Amino acid sequence: MAGSNDLKKILIVGDSISAAYGINPQSGWVNLLANKITQEKLPYQVINASISGDTTINGVNRLPALLKNYQPEIVLIELGGNDGLRGTQLRIMQANLERMIQYSHSSGAKVLLAGMKIPPNYGRRYTQSFYQIYLDLAAKYTIPLVPFLLEGVGGQAELMQSDGIHPTAQAQPVIVETVWQQLSQLL
Repeated sequence: MAGSNDLKKILIVGDSISAAYGINPQSGWVNLLANKITQEKLPYQVINASISGDTTINGVNRLPALLKNYQPEIVLIELGGNDGLRGTQLRIMQANLERMIQYSHSSGAKVLLAGMKIPPNYGRRYTQSFYQIYLDLAAKYTIPLVPFLLEGVGGQAELMQSDGIHPTAQAQPVIVETVWQQLSQLL
């Protein structure tokens, strides 16, 4: 196999869901994805730049340096959940995600956007409008979308940690398969 310098890079910019919050990082979906790519002998290296608690503005601020340092082929953006939990104005969240897509495209990277849904605490209008941002941005920029990163996991008590927000180690393989459905088309 090629040396790691010859490998194309997949940059994951996410929050606690991608940073394996509350579980062993080796069990996290990003590490499992890296293992799957290695097993499939694909010429990619996964770089996890996810930080627990990150919001879209953190992503906007961190992304230019990450793009410069790693020069990724693909950027997977998994942010917004913390914005939603904090009740961030949706137009601000959307503008931040849009800037991240634009930065990535300007660097020559393909983008995969990971959609998130939030608990109904803020009311139906906010939660629906929140989710719609991902659909709208994917359509506007013609980029692939993982419709809901926690599909088949969210709302399943046995697959969620006691906080009801973060998935367990047992949920991580499900997340990998959800991501793989879209990511595999970019590889």
